[in-house]
Amino acid sequence: MAAKSQVKINFEVSFKEPQAHYAEVEMNLSGIAAKSYVDVKMPVWTPGSYLVREFAKSVESFGATANGKAVKVEKVTKNTWRIFNAKANAVKINYRVYAFEISVRTAFIDASHAFLSSANIFMYPAGMIKTPSTVKIIPFGKWDKVSTGLEPVPGQQFTYTASDFDILFDSPIEVGNQDVFEFNAAGVRHEVAMYGGGNYDKERLKVDMAKIVEQATAVYGENPNKHYTFIVHNYQQGGGGLEHLNSTVLGASRNAYGTPRGYNGFLGLVAHEYHHLWNVKRLRPIALGPFDYDNENYTTNLWVAEGFTSYYENKFMLRAGFTPQDGFVNGLAGAVGTVMNTPGSKLMSAAASSFDAWINGAYRPNENSRNTFISYYSKGEVVGLLMDLEIANATKGAKSLDDVMKAMYLQCKTLKRGYTDAEFKAMVEKISGMNFTNFWAKYVNGTDAIEFAKYFGYAGIDIVNENEGKSIPYFGATTSRATGKVIVTGVARGSGAWNGGVNVNDEIVAIDDVPAEALVERMTQISSKKVGETVKVSIVRDGLKQDLTVTLTNNDAVRFKTTIKEDATPQQLAVRKKWMGI
Repeated sequence: MAAKSQVKINFEVSFKEPQAHYAEVEMNLSGIAAKSYVDVKMPVWTPGSYLVREFAKSVESFGATANGKAVKVEKVTKNTWRIFNAKANAVKINYRVYAFEISVRTAFIDASHAFLSSANIFMYPAGMIKTPSTVKIIPFGKWDKVSTGLEPVPGQQFTYTASDFDILFDSPIEVGNQDVFEFNAAGVRHEVAMYGGGNYDKERLKVDMAKIVEQATAVYGENPNKHYTFIVHNYQQGGGGLEHLNSTVLGASRNAYGTPRGYNGFLGLVAHEYHHLWNVKRLRPIALGPFDYDNENYTTNLWVAEGFTSYYENKFMLRAGFTPQDGFVNGLAGAVGTVMNTPGSKLMSAAASSFDAWINGAYRPNENSRNTFISYYSKGEVVGLLMDLEIANATKGAKSLDDVMKAMYLQCKTLKRGYTDAEFKAMVEKISGMNFTNFWAKYVNGTDAIEFAKYFGYAGIDIVNENEGKSIPYFGATTSRATGKVIVTGVARGSGAWNGGVNVNDEIVAIDDVPAEALVERMTQISSKKVGETVKVSIVRDGLKQDLTVTLTNNDAVRFKTTIKEDATPQQLAVRKKWMGI
């Protein structure tokens, strides 16, 4: 440990060819042990995005010098470079990183700006994750701003420090001419760095983003940051977000701020990612830290980390005044419907979905994912809703999921580690005063049908499935017409198309001898028939034409209508008030 404490690690990042999407990285190590070699590694994934992305694939021109002379380097694993430094205690490493993938989780550089997703850019010496480092950014040309959650080094422009590599990898950096504005909320200075322009109103955003911050902080009783940075990338069509310890990266559509739907959509994204400041970054599953940057980090609790965050996005938007009560209720009813209408929800539990995040669904979907996978976002949102209402009902409106989240945050803070599934369940039981074993078996580890009427009823809300008892003919294939042809893109499990042998990538040329191009979007040849009747589907598969017989099944998709009862009982009103928090 003493030897490691003497190691100094300094990075310098410059941009000689930003138009070609490159960053030039210089890494200086000093005070290292007198050994024959030192290994440096590039993470294979970035926390918050559960996919091995193999960032090392974008590294080129790796070289090193010691005592002013070039030394031998050898790549020993897919993401490890060995530097034979002949026992020199200092070494300089140079490499280039190609960055041309637009997303909130990957680095992107062009002539207009550089977004450095740090796990894509910086390497670390093997065994030295806990070693501090400094980063100096040299902006290109007329670029004049750097935005990041990293701590600045006093008196050194565009130079920052990280207490360890977990902090560095959790601190994205925006470099360019971004539009920067600030607001204060919950006693914390917040910086917003807008890249890409847009029709946003800065003064309005300052007020409204502050409302989100205050509502989120109110749940936990404290805001753990001194400062917080929003990096917002505005594109023609943009979306998504990725949380970090004291910052976030958001994707947005630059001209959507002017519509109520677009504006509230952006605020909802702010609410989601800001809630991660607590949920997952500090209140976290035990498997998510300390991180293994070489391999997948498995957890069964993303239904809490991500799903509950999706759920709280709704609560914060309601409490901040951006969503009306009926919109809040209808939105959550829609979330229940989304889960129930996904065939994979009958096969995969919330816990299993979390564990399989690395190989399935959210990051690696295929044409059959909908039939086999349920998102831990959507299922977790529903589990959060049910759990919240169960707690509020059990305590007659005295407690809610808010109390569980705050207590778990403080527990993780005190213990200085993440929670286990058993610990989370125990806290739910402590707060609610009831046993949740059956709930866990049905909704966390199981795939039971959702008792939607029961749970909404706790808050005096009637919910009905408007499709109940109806006979609706269902073909069961989704199609695309992007190429001018009707191409099958998905087939629902158990549907007529599934049973009749329709395949993804089939071109549908006719139904009951009516050419596909003559059919309207809703397929009149199907909607005019009854459940149990057949249609002849003419397809072309691998250049060969064939006819299939498809027997139409009943569409069992749910479609909910909700009513907030004015004559709710006193307990229902108490549950509703605690649940909504308004």
